[in-house]
Amino acid sequence: MPKSGIAIKIPDHPDLAIDRIVTDYNGTLSQGGKLSPGVAECLRRLHEIVEIDVITSDTFGTAAAELAPAGLQPVLLAPGVRHERAKEAHVRSRGAAHIAAFGNGNNDGLMLKAVKDAGGLAIAVDNGEGCSVETLLSAELFVVGIANALDLLLDPTRCRASLRR
Repeated sequence: MPKSGIAIKIPDHPDLAIDRIVTDYNGTLSQGGKLSPGVAECLRRLHEIVEIDVITSDTFGTAAAELAPAGLQPVLLAPGVRHERAKEAHVRSRGAAHIAAFGNGNNDGLMLKAVKDAGGLAIAVDNGEGCSVETLLSAELFVVGIANALDLLLDPTRCRASLRR
């Protein structure tokens, strides 16, 4: 059965129709390899209405176990692959215009830029491990705390004040 997706209507801004979330794991959804508090529940709720791809090199080897309560499996990046290019290719191949992408590191900048340029929603996140300036400049929105960022999609009317022109 198709998922309902997320419609975001913003004054003086093109409407957004999100059917997939693509997110980095380390430093974005997690700190030190462990999901941040409340994130599993947010992801579980969002997964009922959109597809979710969590892309990671799984530095700490914890992503699969941490994402299991949300019903998700990580998309693992192969060693030796340029992660920023792999993430960019991933969003382009899945319809970047209908993606909400989250990231914090240097290797997330191209992914966020591809989503932003296509008309999707690119969100840079500081989840306690910092946010690369390159990634920050590639985003349309910056949010402190991944739970806050995910909550914006659970209540999309909250995006209006930040994204209206």
